[in-house]
Amino acid sequence: MSRAIVVVEDDESIREMLRYYFQSVGYTVRPYESGEAMFEGETAHSLPVLFILDIMLPGMDGLEILRRLREGRDTAEVPVIMLTARSAEMDRVAGLENGADDYVVKPFGIMELQARVKAVLRRTERRGDQVLTCGDLEIDPAAREVRKGGKLVDLTFKEFELLKLLCARRGVALTRDEILQTVWDYDYTGETRTVDMHVKALRQKLGDDVVTTVRGVGYKMS
Repeated sequence: MSRAIVVVEDDESIREMLRYYFQSVGYTVRPYESGEAMFEGETAHSLPVLFILDIMLPGMDGLEILRRLREGRDTAEVPVIMLTARSAEMDRVAGLENGADDYVVKPFGIMELQARVKAVLRRTERRGDQVLTCGDLEIDPAAREVRKGGKLVDLTFKEFELLKLLCARRGVALTRDEILQTVWDYDYTGETRTVDMHVKALRQKLGDDVVTTVRGVGYKMS
């Protein structure tokens, strides 16, 4: 499955360079020229693996975007790299104190940025191995084990991935298409009822109340 990077940059030449390069190495890139456009456009998409934000933007600047992302329940843990033409130490400090994972000063080489992206995503993936807790459920991604009330529950690979996704984004109503894109892949040719079948299996193994149906939308864990 192609992983998505969101780029917010008002300089069209830089925005297009980043879009072209990261697409060439296997990412889906969603480019925006402003924070306002990004927040509006991202409502139609599942979470990216990374945000790349320019600090100097018209309207909402990069630091304000960063603050809003860190305040969001589902975006709080998504890594962010800041781009800035400024070399002042205070800009770097402000970004890091507000939750940025790294920063790159313009002008930069694309290979340097790619190295920073890889390093940030490696750190994020390690964080993703931490045990998730949802009520009396414990989900251990590293061991690929699920325990309910301390008792081990046997899940298939896709059941485990579906449960982990819902727990990681608990409280967020996910559409069937979003679940398919994340747990299966963008080229999956099955019908969305496969999600319903896997939710049914989770309920049989973990209890009817483990996953909530959101009418007209999809599913969530509270």
